[in-house]
Amino acid sequence: KTLAAQLYGELKFFFPNNLVEYFISYYDYYQPEAYIPTTNVYIEKDLSINEQIEKLRLSATSSLLSGRNDVIVIASVSCIYGIGNPEDFGKNVIDIKNGQKIDLKSFLFSLVDILYERSHEDDFKRGSFRLKGDTLDIYLAYADFIVRIIFWDNEIESIQKIDPTTNKKISEEEQIKIYPANLFVTSKDVIDLALKEIEIDLDNQIKFF
Repeated sequence: KTLAAQLYGELKFFFPNNLVEYFISYYDYYQPEAYIPTTNVYIEKDLSINEQIEKLRLSATSSLLSGRNDVIVIASVSCIYGIGNPEDFGKNVIDIKNGQKIDLKSFLFSLVDILYERSHEDDFKRGSFRLKGDTLDIYLAYADFIVRIIFWDNEIESIQKIDPTTNKKISEEEQIKIYPANLFVTSKDVIDLALKEIEIDLDNQIKFF
């Protein structure tokens, strides 16, 4: 991880106009579950996830799906352990633009579907959103800015990038893509199919017992 970070820093310096990203395993600590027969001891699985590295992983994935052809990703071999389906991630991108008419309630449900959480004022963090009247703030899981969407009735009147520290406007945007807040996002069709298969397995196990 340290060598990958060094290379990441060097390539950002050598290619300042490219999207240089860092994609490594986000575990600071990982202890798999284990059983020691000689002492009859069971060791529970334990882990610690680094939130900053998780943000960088999401940033790398978002960059690869952005359509740009100048993306450089520094990655470690263990980075793919437990990763979600890239196709599902790509299918769950929300694309919005100024002047677009959209039902606000449906839009909020769409954010929940891509694993953003509704937040209260005192707990607004990365990967969450909050609504104040006609203003919707989305703290992107993969970036260091907030997307502020101002509605006029059911029409998007303004899209802004906001500094989360100062709450000041960074820029006005004509359109923006919102990528999922988690690499493990999946489609409703896949979930529905999995639920049916679980119910079939449940019936079979009940018959067995």
